[in-house]
Amino acid sequence: MRRKVFYIYLSECIGTALLIGVGLSVVIFDNGDGSPVLTWIPDAATRRALTGFLFGTTGCLITLSPVGRISGAHINPTVTIAFWLRRRMLARHALGYILAQSAGAVIGALPLLLWGKMGASVGYGNTVPIPGELPAAFGGEVITSFLLVAGIFFFSGHRRLRRFTPFLIPPLFCVMVWAEGALSGTSTNAARSLGPAVVSDVWTAWWLYLLAPIAGGCLAVWFFKLPVLRWWKVLPKLFHRGVAAA
Repeated sequence: MRRKVFYIYLSECIGTALLIGVGLSVVIFDNGDGSPVLTWIPDAATRRALTGFLFGTTGCLITLSPVGRISGAHINPTVTIAFWLRRRMLARHALGYILAQSAGAVIGALPLLLWGKMGASVGYGNTVPIPGELPAAFGGEVITSFLLVAGIFFFSGHRRLRRFTPFLIPPLFCVMVWAEGALSGTSTNAARSLGPAVVSDVWTAWWLYLLAPIAGGCLAVWFFKLPVLRWWKVLPKLFHRGVAAA
């Protein structure tokens, strides 16, 4: 049993490391100084939409990969806390997931240093709120985190939709990063913000990326406790092989 739990935590660590390493490489390549993408796609909003879609695709592929199938591919403390609040995880396992995600975030961020000046120009994918718009950035993180968790709950709780839960992530992040990315960077994930903060040593308003996603996730949990949705069965993983998976 202990060995099985170890492999689950290890898979969650690896999955988060891949999300940070690959997903933030996309962020750097799409937006870093000297990138050809700045010439190919000069419009910042269009680049945000593309970046969000590719970042979400990275998460989708990790969920469908062997490591995602082992751990359920939360790869986000907000998602883990939401499942714990829905009583789909024990507290000790939720803590184990969060520690694994945090370690994976730092490990996955270290290779980002190889991007050199291009990576440094965007803080290696760091999330920093727009100057003077801290309340708006906080609100944006709450809303996008709510949409992420509510979307996962909705898909995973529907017998015919739960197998498609991973495929929700790319279009969702495409829209969210396009609409909200200019305010906060659309983190929705404390681990996603932790990794680049460590390697860039930029911690501007980092508390926002810890508290706002949790607040958004809690809001989604509350929403699904409303009488009309209380019966909705949420499953504590993002990948399900069949429509009847449990």
